Parts: sequence; C-alpha cells; structure tokens
Amino acid sequence: MNVLVARMDNLGDVLLAGPCVRAVAAGADRVVLLTGPRGRAAGELLPGVDEVISWCAPWIDPEPPPVTQEDTDAFVRHLREFSFDAALILTSFHQSPLPLALLLRMAGVPWIGAVCEDYPGSLLDLRHRVPGDPPEPVRMLSLAEEAGFSLPPGDDGGLAIREPLPPVDGLVGDERYVVFHPAASVPARQPSADRSAAIARALSDAGHRVVVTGSPSESTLTKEVAGDALDLGGRTGLAELAAVLAGADVVVAPNTGPAHLAAAVGTPVVSLFAPVVPASRWAPYGVPSEVLGDQHAACKGSRARVCPVPGHPCLDRLAPDAVVDAVARLSRVSSRRPARR
Repeated sequence: MNVLVARMDNLGDVLLAGPCVRAVAAGADRVVLLTGPRGRAAGELLPGVDEVISWCAPWIDPEPPPVTQEDTDAFVRHLREFSFDAALILTSFHQSPLPLALLLRMAGVPWIGAVCEDYPGSLLDLRHRVPGDPPEPVRMLSLAEEAGFSLPPGDDGGLAIREPLPPVDGLVGDERYVVFHPAASVPARQPSADRSAAIARALSDAGHRVVVTGSPSESTLTKEVAGDALDLGGRTGLAELAAVLAGADVVVAPNTGPAHLAAAVGTPVVSLFAPVVPASRWAPYGVPSEVLGDQHAACKGSRARVCPVPGHPCLDRLAPDAVVDAVARLSRVSSRRPARR
C-alpha cells in the first residue's frame, strides 16, 4: 500500500502524530506525510516517513493564504501523481478533515479515513469517533488502529525522532545543564519576558547551568531572558535543537513544539502550561513531566492566541521557585536515564 498521512499544522502537532505514522508504516509499503509549511521540519524527523510534501491549508494555517483555483488545482494534480491507495487525515478536535478529504477525492484517492464529528457524506470511508479527552498521540493512533494498522512489536507508542542526532558539544559543552525554552507559537501560551527572565535567574541561583533556546525569530526574547545563561536563540536547526534537548537533565518550556521534541528524545519536561487548550490532550506525552500554571484560570478552554485576562495570571503568577522545585524533582528522574550524548 502507498498511504498518505496528513497533519497540516505546527511542528508540535506533527511530532505528536509520530505513533500513528509508525503504525501505518508497519503495515504499508510507503508512507508519504503531508504537512503544512510550519510542520515540515518535524515531519522530516519522524521515523517511518518515506517522503514529506507540504501545502498551506487555508482552513488550518493561522495566517491563511487566499483560496485560488490555480493553487488548489496544482495541489490536486500533485497529489494525483502519487497514486495513493489510502489516506488518513489527522486533525485537532477543532479542525475539520473534510476540506482535505474533498481535495483527496478529486485527486483520485480511493479510501480516506479521519476522526470526524460532522456528516462526511461520501468524502470519508472511515468516520472515526474518539470518546473522552485522550492525549493527542493516543487519539491519532486510534485512527490508524481503526483503519487496520498497528504498532510493530516492541514499539511502546511514545514519541520518537530519527537518530543519530547531530553532535552539539561545541554548542553546549560537556557539563550538565537544564534547558529553558521560553517561547511558544502564540503569546497566550508563554510567560512574559520578565517572568521568563525571573525563572532563568532562579534556576541559575539554584545551581543549574541554564541553556536558553529559541528559533531565529525568538532570538530577541532569548537574549532578554538568558541574562548570564547560555543563549542559543537562533543558533540551532530542529535536529540540533533535538540534540540539545536530549542532552539536558530537564527541559522547561510552555506548551510548544520543543516541549514535544523534548518528549520525543526522552527528556523530562516541566510544562508551563496555559489552559487555553486542555493539558489532558497537549501536555508532554510519554516522559516524566510536571504541569505548572493555573489550570482553572479564566482563559481555560478559550483557544485564545493573545491572553484575554489582564496580567496573564495563569503563567505570570507562577512562582519561579515552583519551577526550580519541579526541575529538582525531575532531575532525580533524569539522573537515571542512559546518556544520549
């Protein structure tokens, strides 16, 4: 079978699709992963993926392009070139799989499955429903299982990325360290710069060597947060970041892709989690972790991109000492991990 698996939003969402992808790969001859442009780098790290293709879905991307016939027709023609036997469409609970299912039908895909609450008509062959509020990797894996795919023997269903990871000793040295990744994809999910700087100082004062990470677009924030700590903002690609996270005792991060990347390399995570989305679905999966932040704040369940509550209380009232204490507890777990660097 030649199977398409689609997950078209951010890099963290793509990483969480990993168990589903591996299950499909165990039962298919070839797996092509369809991502949005924001998730492609993560897709290229997933085991079981033979090829990654990308397209910006106007119904999913937070800065959607205009819908044009020229762009849509080109995408459908490109899909048709693969002669897929089947496709699985992975979405968050608030996203619809049906626009992509329609385009896949136009591209000649004969069998399509998705988690879907809406009436799909003839767009889906498998309309899967998931009760309750399971973690996102479990939710996506259940679709693969309902479609007849299963994880291979010995696969525990955790997150994973391709190895070997690139060497990063030249970046981080050979002393133990804790990573603090202060940024998230939207402001509502990250502490303010001042609170993040206070957390970095508290970790340093507690005796930890702190490494601050971030993308190139986040380098202004990481410089402000790092202070005397090592600032790697803008200095790593995704694979290098994975290696930095793999070498850490603990990673401190908000609800963001690098928190899931840390889980994929087996590093414990202190999750600074804003409750705009449920932690039951989106907290770090499959590794020792602690969720901090007021999970009952007024923003709960709002999916807000900018905090709607003055003072951002869910995260900016979080005491830096609480982060230090959580790191200490998880450091004891981390000390029993086999070394990866």
